[in-house]
Amino acid sequence: MSQSGQKRPALVADKRYPAKKAAPKKPARSTTTKRKAAPKRRRSGGGGGGGPRKPRSILMWPFVLIGWVLRMLWRLMWKGAVVTALIIGVAVFYFASTMPELNAMLDGRAKGSVTILDRYGEVYAWRGDQRGRTITTETVSPHLKNAVVATEDKRFYGHFGLSPRGIASAVRINMSEGRGPLSGHGGSTLTQQVAKLLCLGVPYDPDVWKTEAAYEADCRQGSLWRKMKEAVYAMALETKFTKDEILTIYMNRAYLGAGSFGFDAASQRYFAIPASELNPAQAAMLSGMLTAPSRFAPTNNLKRSQDRAATVLRLMNEQGYLSDTETAQYQQNPAVLSKAAKAQAGGYFADWIMGDLPAFLTRKTTEDVIIKTTLDPRIQKSAENAMAKIFDEKVSAGSKAQASIVVMSADGAVRGLVGGRETRVTGAFNRATQAKRQTGSAFKPFVYAAALDMGYQWDDFVVDEPYCLNIAGSGEWCPKNYTKNYYGPVSFTEALAKSLNIPAVKVSEEVGREAVRSVASMFGIESDLAAGPALALGASDGTLLETTGAYAGILNGGSSVTPYGLTELRLVGDRDPLMTQTGGIGERVISREAAAQLTYMMSRVVEEGTGTRARIDGLEIAGKTGTSQSARDAWFIAFTADYVMGIWMGYDDNTPLKGVTGGGLPAEMWREAMVNIQSQLVPTPLPMIRPRGTPRFDGRTMSSGDSQSIGIPQNNSRGGGQSVGEAVEDALIGVLRSIFGQGN
Repeated sequence: MSQSGQKRPALVADKRYPAKKAAPKKPARSTTTKRKAAPKRRRSGGGGGGGPRKPRSILMWPFVLIGWVLRMLWRLMWKGAVVTALIIGVAVFYFASTMPELNAMLDGRAKGSVTILDRYGEVYAWRGDQRGRTITTETVSPHLKNAVVATEDKRFYGHFGLSPRGIASAVRINMSEGRGPLSGHGGSTLTQQVAKLLCLGVPYDPDVWKTEAAYEADCRQGSLWRKMKEAVYAMALETKFTKDEILTIYMNRAYLGAGSFGFDAASQRYFAIPASELNPAQAAMLSGMLTAPSRFAPTNNLKRSQDRAATVLRLMNEQGYLSDTETAQYQQNPAVLSKAAKAQAGGYFADWIMGDLPAFLTRKTTEDVIIKTTLDPRIQKSAENAMAKIFDEKVSAGSKAQASIVVMSADGAVRGLVGGRETRVTGAFNRATQAKRQTGSAFKPFVYAAALDMGYQWDDFVVDEPYCLNIAGSGEWCPKNYTKNYYGPVSFTEALAKSLNIPAVKVSEEVGREAVRSVASMFGIESDLAAGPALALGASDGTLLETTGAYAGILNGGSSVTPYGLTELRLVGDRDPLMTQTGGIGERVISREAAAQLTYMMSRVVEEGTGTRARIDGLEIAGKTGTSQSARDAWFIAFTADYVMGIWMGYDDNTPLKGVTGGGLPAEMWREAMVNIQSQLVPTPLPMIRPRGTPRFDGRTMSSGDSQSIGIPQNNSRGGGQSVGEAVEDALIGVLRSIFGQGN
């Protein structure tokens, strides 16, 4: 069937090969990127449909900000840490490179030391900054090395100068005790303590610091900045020195009380042995003082120091330095003080020596000085014990009365000196050398000394009767006896023995006040002497030291005496002394005959007068009591053939004593001390006259055939004229003859 009317397709030959698949066309690049539609969020509150995207919630912004800040801080921190480490490294390098060598860092004293020896060459006192021999960790006792590490820094050999664990522990303890984190426990390592001892390398400069105390206070301040510098310096020390060298610096510079710097000085001070010989108990006691040297010093409180040492021994045991057996042994047998340290004698004496010598050799010395003195420790202890006993047994509890004692030889060599009731002192007010008090009747021997030297006799008479003098500008002055009684004609000896005032004034006026003043001054009483007639009654002030020295002049036969305590001064290491002293006797003041008569007169004071409480059987004693106006001062000064001892009692504020005179407690104190002092000596007779009819030293009575004196010429009379005693005797004989009707 034909298909008319339709156009037929053109004929095409069959393709012999299959047609290639056409590559898919790439979509046309559009100018806008079609994003996949995000799922639509339903609006809160309903309602569908799309819309523009909402901004991030406002609640998220703080977190975003915090995150940004933290990221910034982290970047700053690690960068700051790098910078800080570089700064610390530079500082450590600087300190380490500028540090001196080890030997230059072992002695940090600003002043030298003064070691004071007694008359036998034994050490009994120290002054200034004491330093012993240089020690090292190799030469010191191993027990000391272990005790220091156990007590101060048990991690010493493991840290780099700082101990973060120790610091954290200290902060925790401080805050638990209610203090600030940096107040109280410091957590310092032993190396940091060395840095502090070295004052971070800043030496003392007197042009910068007013005093050494101000310098030391600055070295030990605890500010945060100071602690940071201290930490850096400690790390520098660890860089410069080995651990043992750091420990060596510490052991040579640490302060251990009583002026001792370094463990060798402390070992000598407390135990009288070098640091190389310390046993565990002694090492523990010294190491225990490091936290508080004054508080734990064994010379301050031995029991407290021993308790602290027991704790150190326990620490040594816990850290493996001591076995259980050793720890128990040394805890049960604690360290004790040496004989010299235990006695602690001569504090006032040492102060007197230090103040009596040039400052550049004592108080301000830059050298180590050794001073040998006249002090006898047995005599010193006897004086101290006598004072303590009298106050304990005879003075009411709570009394503020004071006393002082001086003991010396006839040439002025001071053998003992006590300046107050508290004997274990340094730098205290010394009543024996510094207090000027009225001497009272203790001055009267110098009145009679002037008369005897002018030719008067021990048995001359003077009338004790009412007596008045007109004083220009003051009117009439009438002295009274202590007893308010009058005794008529009395000999010089009786007047002195009874301490009668009127005879003393009469004799003074007869020989002349200027003569009395001259004799007293030449004997060594340097204080201003009264100008009026009250001079004879001791109205002038004087120190116990100078008055006792004046009595020594009577004992030695009438020559002046300068009290002295130094016999030799030399520098450590020198063989030849810089200063020496062999005696204090000066020029003659009164004749030997006058001194012998005066000594006899003063012996009657003790035998039968106002000083009988000082009598000691079998021992000849000559002395004089003294009580000043209103009993503000009580004195007793007396001597044997070996020693003269003076004692004063009173109040520092001049309050009158109640019921105390020179013949009372001072005389008893004198006797108490002298019994012990003379206990090891053979009694020796006094250098005095021996009148007929008086007992001799051996107990026999002097007869006409016996010598009237010991070691002095027989002729004791004045040249020419009749004595006061002879005139009185003639008058009495005349009266008796007229009464009994006897002829010539």
